[in-house]
Formats: sequence, C-alpha cells, structure tokens
Amino acid sequence: MNGLIKQIEKMKPTFEQISNNPYLRAIRDGFISLIPVILFSSFFILVAYVPNIFNFYWAPSTEVSLMKAYNFSMGILGLLMSATIAKSLTDNFNGKLPKTNQINPVSTMVAAIIGFLLISVDAIEGGISLDFMGSKGLLTSFIVGFVVPNIYRFCTKNNITIKMPKEVPNNISQTFKDLIPITISTVSFWLFDILFRNALDTSFSSWVIELFQPIFSAADGYFGLALIFGAMAFFWFVGIHGPSIVEPAVSAIYISNVAINLELFQNGEHADKVLSQGTQYFVATLGGTGATLMVTLMFAFIARSKQLKSIGRASAVPVLFGVNEPMLFGAPIVLNPVFFIPFITAPIANVWLFKFFIDEIGMNGFIYNLPWTTPGPLGLIMGTGFALKAVILTLILLVMDFVIYYPFFKVYDKQLLEEEAQKRTDDNTEVQASATDVQTTLEAQAPCVEVERTPATTPVIRQEKNVLVLCANGATSGMLANAISSGAKESGIPISATAMAYGQHKDIISEFDLIILAPQMASMLAELENDIEDYDTKAVSTSGAEYIALTRDTEKALQFTVNTIG
Repeated sequence: MNGLIKQIEKMKPTFEQISNNPYLRAIRDGFISLIPVILFSSFFILVAYVPNIFNFYWAPSTEVSLMKAYNFSMGILGLLMSATIAKSLTDNFNGKLPKTNQINPVSTMVAAIIGFLLISVDAIEGGISLDFMGSKGLLTSFIVGFVVPNIYRFCTKNNITIKMPKEVPNNISQTFKDLIPITISTVSFWLFDILFRNALDTSFSSWVIELFQPIFSAADGYFGLALIFGAMAFFWFVGIHGPSIVEPAVSAIYISNVAINLELFQNGEHADKVLSQGTQYFVATLGGTGATLMVTLMFAFIARSKQLKSIGRASAVPVLFGVNEPMLFGAPIVLNPVFFIPFITAPIANVWLFKFFIDEIGMNGFIYNLPWTTPGPLGLIMGTGFALKAVILTLILLVMDFVIYYPFFKVYDKQLLEEEAQKRTDDNTEVQASATDVQTTLEAQAPCVEVERTPATTPVIRQEKNVLVLCANGATSGMLANAISSGAKESGIPISATAMAYGQHKDIISEFDLIILAPQMASMLAELENDIEDYDTKAVSTSGAEYIALTRDTEKALQFTVNTIG
C-alpha cells in the first residue's frame, strides 16, 4: 500500500496541472459566483412546494408570484453563467498580458450575454422563448464563455483596435478599444446562429442538449456515479481539491437533473435523476469528501489514542457542516495508506445505495438545491422532499459508513496508541538521563559568569493590516481567518482577517497586506505571486498539518501572520 501511495504522489504534479486548467477553473469560478442565485431561487421553490407534502396548497396567484422570482433568477442561470465564465477566463488571460494592455472584463461579460442570447433564444409570436436561458442552456454558456475571451485576447495581443488620441479620456478610449472585439464576437455568433438554424432547423442549445444526452444518462448509471465520486475522493486523497477537477465536467448535469426532478415531482411523477449537487453534498460526501462524518465521530467517541480523540472532537462540528479539512490534514487522512480504501469506497457505496433507493424502492432524487453547509443527514431529507424513505436511507448510510471505516479505524487507532506509549517511554528515559547529566555537570562545574540572553524579536505591527485567507470554497479558509482575527483581538494588535474562495480575490488584491493559501490551493502560489507583483502584498502557502495547527491556536495563528507580514 505504501508503494501505491508513493506512485500516486509522483502523479500529483499532473493532477495539479489539470486542476489549474483555466477553462475548468472558469466553470468552477462561474458557478461559485452564482451560488447565491441558486440558493436564493431554491428558497422560493421550498416555500412554494414543500407545503404540498402536508396537503397545503397556495392560491394560484400566490404560486405564480413565488415562481416569478424563481423563473427570473434560476430561470436565467445559463445567461448569467455565460457572463461569469467569460469574466473568470478574462481575468486569467489578463494575468498573462502586459499590465498596460489588458482585456476589459465588463466588455467580455456583455459580449458573452449577447452571444448566448443569439444562439439560445428562440423567437416566438409575441416575444421570445425562455426555455434555454436556464439550466438547459448551461452547456451553451460554457462554449460562449470560452469563445468570447479568446476573441478579445486575439484582438488585444495583435493590437486590433481603434486607437484614440492621448487627449481622449481613458474611459472613452476603452470604449473604442472594445468596439472591434465586441463586433467580431457578436457578428460571429449571429452568423453562426443563422447558418446553424438553416442547416439543422433547430437552435444550437437544443442540439447540444440532445448531443450530450447519452453522457447525461451514463453519468446517472452505477459506473458513471462510481467514476465521478471515486475520482473526487481520489484527488482529495492526493491532497488536491477533488471537486475543483471533477465538478466542472458534471456541473451542467447537476443543475439540469434537479430541474428535471422538480418538474417530475410537480407533475406527480417519480423524480428519478440521481446525479445532482445534493447527491454530492449529502450522500457521496456525507460529512465532506470521503464520507467522513462517521469516522470523525468514531475518532471523537471510541478512539483510545489521545491524538485521534482530540482530532475527532475538534473536527466533529465542522465535519457535520461539510467542512472536513481538519480531519483530512489533522488525522491525517490525506496520503495516509491506512485510509486509502475506505476513503475511496465509502462515497461510491453511498451513492450506489442512493441510486438503489431511487430505482428500486421508488424514492425521489433531489428536487431542491440546498447550501452545501447544511448538515448532511438534514440536507438529504430536506432536498428529497421530507420523505420517510429518505430518513431510512440516512440511517442506513450512517451504519454502512461506520462498517466500511471501522476496521481501518481500529488499525490506525492501535498504531497511534503504540506510538504514544513508546513516546511516553522515550520521554521518561530522556528525562532521567537529562537529570543525571545535570547533576554531574553541576558537581564538576566551576563558578561561571551568568550571560544575559536577548530574546528573539518579533516584528511590531502598529498600522492596521488586512489578511485574506483563500481556499477552494471559502469554508476552510474561514477557520484560519477567524483564528487570526481572534488572536489579534486578544493581543490588541491591529490585524483583521477575512476568507474567500480562490478566484474571488482578483479585483481586491490591493486591499490586503498578506494573502494565505490553504493547503488544497498551495499549487496556486505561483499564479498568486504573479497576481500580486504590482501590489504591496505578500503571499504564502501552508501545509496541511501546519494549517490545522494554526486554526486551533489563535496565538500561533497571530504569530505566523505577524512574522510573515514582517
């Protein structure tokens, strides 16, 4: 097993390159930007239709009013996604262009919206059809979000622009600079739409959905589910944020399946789509990637090792809300040969059992999107419509995860218990030897002159300093940001810290004196250092064990921050 782990570690640079692919990151960042829209719209769905479970139905006018808010938020998700993906990819391109010749991200967002509308929206009598502006248009939004920034980059790099005299204000010059690329982009999508509709008598969005339908269906099968969630766990085991690699490939299926399930549920039919964000958050990754909820509770309450017991109790609450980095890096589970098999197996077993309940027992799949920080068992029950079958499934999942992890937990607990016993023996031997040496030295030593030692100096912070901690989704980073802020408050040092997801920092780098990367984003340090070149900002990455230690000790977190700022 150790040999296998070493081979996996050798592949880590390749996995990091995949994770850092600008197009995958653009999809991920685009979704992160729109999470508030998805959750906001889900609130109206919950209010509109959860009461139906208890035989309460709103008046038709009230239902229409609630659904209006949903249709003009979630119902235009594809349109919004084309803009956010274009913005993220533009920011990435700008990082590699001269600072004096940058692409205007606002202009690429506008061009992406226009391009998306041209190839997605159907003209109907009296108006336009909104059918492909929501989740059905997500695949189209990816393509548009990729194409538009590349058109702008080509024009920018080759100076294809309208140059204005120096006397013209910058904002006016920028308008003319954007005129050629936005024209090329819009005309290209307009001509493409005309040719495509004449050739196939359908819109591009409708065609691309049909093209990828076999993949959607395969992803909902046992093999597809195992591949998706097994890969997610595998990448995390290597120390790379697995969802950053896997989610961009399946995000469109996630959103589309929930929309289909909701429509089926509203029509009184069986919501039979398995793959969704809820499946990831509350089934496959129950307690975080690796389905670590039960093993965390095992550490906390039945471990004999002091190390595992303390890690389990410190991690129990975060893991309940889906934040399991304290476990992954504190135990550690990442790159720990003992936990390789259960860490990969538990998510697959969970999602297979979920599919069995849907296909064979008639349980509904996820019909609502909920925040990923919803406690796992509660998220599963709420997201599938408060069904009794979901309650039963939740209990079985917890028992099954316990059974999968237990043998490996016992092995690791015993291993650490023996190490702790050996350490106590070694410490006692060392203390006794040290006492003997001191006694011998004192007897033989002549009177000596006492030397005054100067304590190590620590940088003094007098002016307000701002610190930003970045991780994949803003949750793990929040733990360290809170520890730094608490330590600063206790010591009266003017430092404030905040947390964000990587990618959200691009436009506000100048506001921070220090940016800290959580372990799962350590591979982004080179890019971050490139981003901060023109700012008086420092950047640093952290290792897993170091990061967890800092989150648990406010004094250490503050000391680390002060020393790094210098």
